[in-house]
Amino acid sequence: MCLGIPGKVLEIHTPDGGMPMGKVEFGGIARDVCLVYLPEVVVGDWVLVHVGFALSKLDEQEAREIFSYIEQIGELAEADELAMPDELPDELPEALSPAEREGEGAA
Repeated sequence: MCLGIPGKVLEIHTPDGGMPMGKVEFGGIARDVCLVYLPEVVVGDWVLVHVGFALSKLDEQEAREIFSYIEQIGELAEADELAMPDELPDELPEALSPAEREGEGAA
């Protein structure tokens, strides 16, 4: 699973004639991001960033929705019912065949 984080482009620069880069803000934290895939981006645009590359352009509403989803994921991860066990068993149970599953309910 990949996770893209929305950010707002604060500045754009091309160091030493290389790839276009931008200073992008993520909730108060600014990082350098490669903008090579989005040459049309301008200062003030929102972009979706994955592993240091801006992959798509967003509007502000889409960015706010994604931030809301990320916040919800964080809240769910803190819930006890979704906590990962400390250790997994050495052997996992084998999957039942469709015939065996049909026989489960008949007792």
